Amino acid sequence: MAVVERFKSISPAEFFYRNKEIAGFSNPVRALYQSVRELVENALDATDAHGILPDIVVTIERDAQKPYVYRITVKDNGIGIPENYIPDAFGRVLFSSKYVLRQTRGLFGLGAKMVILYGQMTVGEPAEITSATINSSKVYMYRLMIDIKENKPLILEKASWPNKTGWHGTIVKVAIEGDWGRAKQKILEYFKKTAIVTPYANIVLKTPDNEIIVYRRVTEKMPPPPKETHPHPHGVDLEMLKSMISETKAQTLLEFLEEEFQGIGRVIAERFLQTYGFDPNVNPKSLGKEDLEKLVKALREYNEFRRPRADHLSPIGAELIKIGLEAILKPEFVDAITRKPVVYEGHAIIVEVGIAYGGAIQPQEEIMLLRFANKIPLLYDEKSDVAWKVVAENIDWKYYGIEFPAPLAVLVHVCGTKIPYKGLGKESIADVPIIEHEIEEGVRAVARSLKLYLMRKQREEEAIRKAITIIKYIPEVARALATFAKSNPVNVDRETLEKKLFELVKMKYGDAIKNISSPWDIVMHTE
Repeated sequence: MAVVERFKSISPAEFFYRNKEIAGFSNPVRALYQSVRELVENALDATDAHGILPDIVVTIERDAQKPYVYRITVKDNGIGIPENYIPDAFGRVLFSSKYVLRQTRGLFGLGAKMVILYGQMTVGEPAEITSATINSSKVYMYRLMIDIKENKPLILEKASWPNKTGWHGTIVKVAIEGDWGRAKQKILEYFKKTAIVTPYANIVLKTPDNEIIVYRRVTEKMPPPPKETHPHPHGVDLEMLKSMISETKAQTLLEFLEEEFQGIGRVIAERFLQTYGFDPNVNPKSLGKEDLEKLVKALREYNEFRRPRADHLSPIGAELIKIGLEAILKPEFVDAITRKPVVYEGHAIIVEVGIAYGGAIQPQEEIMLLRFANKIPLLYDEKSDVAWKVVAENIDWKYYGIEFPAPLAVLVHVCGTKIPYKGLGKESIADVPIIEHEIEEGVRAVARSLKLYLMRKQREEEAIRKAITIIKYIPEVARALATFAKSNPVNVDRETLEKKLFELVKMKYGDAIKNISSPWDIVMHTE
């Protein structure tokens, strides 16, 4: 008897329902961390990506009747969500505003929906979303779940009321199964590292232990918001090209190249078309399969296109990295660098590196590595990340005057619209040569700065030791000189001699002994 296979399709919501581990929801510990992270990232993208200083309030509460159930509330002061988009934005998997060529913290448009889906699977309660756009006269609230089979929102309740205070932003409330006891360390670490790269944000966290943790804004300077851009010709493939042609309003191939790509002006477009024998006046929608394949190959290999712009990226900036490191880690030395944009598979990538040393940082056997991608802290899979390879394996820290254990922290931030993550969990970055090179050059630059600081500090300490050695003997020398002076015509008292000798030492060593007011400070301390 022949066996007949049954075939059927499933919706994106059902796919992630069946494969929640792919999105980082593998167990109650990871799920609680991932839920908080996804909702906070959405809140930050709704604020700083639009030039709004973030005010984020996060509450995690333990259910009184079911101790394994946690209710998460995240409130932001962002741009809000238009009322007609709220259901799909939270109830339709792979529906998002992030499917454009612009740097965002999120990548797949999956995060908040996956939190709601996981809560629906484990607790069975609807999510509650409240939102108002800027200048909206009303605040809108939806209580909804996700129809897994149809991948669409199930609206259980809808309400609206007058926006009397002029508030704008979004509040998301969701109940999930979690494990605060084991997730606590990662969640607190996530907030601490987020505060380092967003020193312009006010972040308040209320934990299930009734602790209130506050990271206050220490600057109002913000990174420039990213701008949406067109694809670079070196980054297109056949399917992308087909999609672009189907959506373009250009009537000729020349217009299509000018209007739909970055890095192509009219002169370069004409030269490109002439080089590869394309008719500039042909309608791009009339191109056949062979012509499209030829066009893709030509676009990817032609070397006269301008390099990808980086205005669609939003690096933190060296100044803000230093402010964040100083505010949170309180080191004695800090420095940072933002590298120039480089190209990875037709996409601009910017690498930033910061370094902090001493102060409140405790000496550690291994380097404290702070990894970020598009301003997101990466907390898992550290030793499989390209940044660890560079910082812990490629760099000889002894050359820079560092012996472990050492009070040293290194921050590495990679931003781009195509970051080569090693997995869907987005917790480590692959060993791509151009990114590895940029990280290494950035680390070496700030390490050289630290080396100069340590050498200067060592010279100052040596000068202090020499000065103190000399100062200790000033009273002794002054006493002997005063005794000798009594038998000479010029009679100089001991106190005057001490003062003169001390002034001579201060002239030589200057700032090194600026806190010492007299030789007796040293003598009394020594005794």
